[in-house]
Amino acid sequence: MFIRTERLFLRPAWAEDAPALTRAIAHAPVARMLARVPWPYEESDALAWIGAPRDPLLPGLLVTIPDEGGTVIGGCGLHAGAEGAPAEVGYWITPAAQGHGYAREALSGLLAIARMAGHRHLRGRHMADNPASGRVLVAAGFRPTEAVGTCASLARGGAAPAVEYETDLADGDPAQAGRSAWVRSDAYVAGINAAA
Repeated sequence: MFIRTERLFLRPAWAEDAPALTRAIAHAPVARMLARVPWPYEESDALAWIGAPRDPLLPGLLVTIPDEGGTVIGGCGLHAGAEGAPAEVGYWITPAAQGHGYAREALSGLLAIARMAGHRHLRGRHMADNPASGRVLVAAGFRPTEAVGTCASLARGGAAPAVEYETDLADGDPAQAGRSAWVRSDAYVAGINAAA
């Protein structure tokens, strides 16, 4: 799956993206705010993530800037929720690109993909010591659930408090509508299914 937003292009990663992905994500402050990213982060970790089998309804995408030669500035994706729970969003932006609204724009694009994939309810969360991520979730139409759970973090070497959010995609929230052009690659989906 691919999607073009106002300034970004969200796309799958390929093996040749491993060096750029590593440069973008291999920052301790980024890794500590994510659940599934080890620290230190090496190119072999990028290749493992790129080569991992994926459910086509739970994409993992690179966030790139097409006007800058496709520079990789982050990642976003949908992850399986706990048994019977809705899928969960995840996203990150490299430090040099933070503060420009890219996380909100990428998350809005991801929500458009989720809607097209048939998701109707999604969850999100952020580490309690990362309130900026909460502002991104709210700007994209998520509501706080008032729950604080825990989130395992490979980079932290254990669990950390995490603030939880949710959204109903069927609500038609204006923060999530009309800002992206949807493109679906059947070849991409077929490739994912063949790898599974």
